Amino acid sequence: MADQNQSEAGRHQEVGHKSLLQSDALYQYILDTSVYPREPEPMKELREITAKHPWNIMTTSADEGQFLNMLLKLINAKNTMEIGVYTGYSLLATALALPEDGKILAMDINKENYELGLPVIQKAGVAHKITFKEGPALPVLDELVKDEKNHGSYDFIFVDADKDNYLNYHKRLIDLVKVGGVIGYDNTLWNGSVVAPPDAPLRKYVRYYRDFVLELNKALAVDPRIEICMLPVGDGVTLCRRIS
Repeated sequence: MADQNQSEAGRHQEVGHKSLLQSDALYQYILDTSVYPREPEPMKELREITAKHPWNIMTTSADEGQFLNMLLKLINAKNTMEIGVYTGYSLLATALALPEDGKILAMDINKENYELGLPVIQKAGVAHKITFKEGPALPVLDELVKDEKNHGSYDFIFVDADKDNYLNYHKRLIDLVKVGGVIGYDNTLWNGSVVAPPDAPLRKYVRYYRDFVLELNKALAVDPRIEICMLPVGDGVTLCRRIS
């Protein structure tokens, strides 16, 4: 028990840190060597603002933000969507990666958190790329799916929201993303709880959502319409490339 407590006490304190790396020193090396030196100033500013928010554990980690930014450039994304925004760190990473005429449909149930980061996004000169909708995403997705013009119109979609709806999102997003496009689901390793024994002492919210994450992971693994890659970045992110 003492060893466990010592291990918990030694966990990395960086805001947004959800790395599954066993060594905090190794994670710090990644941040110090390749993430922080290249982090755009607006993202650094927003990360520091978010660190003061009481829900800062919800933010995307800096290394994942860097990963998303590069991924979007690699796939030449232009029309994108983000479900779950919080203060907008991953949203800003996306907006900075898109071309000047790029677009992001961003949805979150809490506009107040988004407005916390909005001045930084505006100062970065990328706010014009973002259309923010406050409220549940499913009704918006249902409306989009109704119009066949929206089918296959998105290059990239990032989901970091209510885990109990991930499968419901996937059923709709698979029609909206183009063949060759990518959907990214965040938190698919869910604090490492996906391999925890049934009687493991887990935080209530971790235990509640774990079964939904497990269900999603099983469904994605056998979905013939996509190729998948699960990466141990942040809290686990699964990339789904639509192939049919």
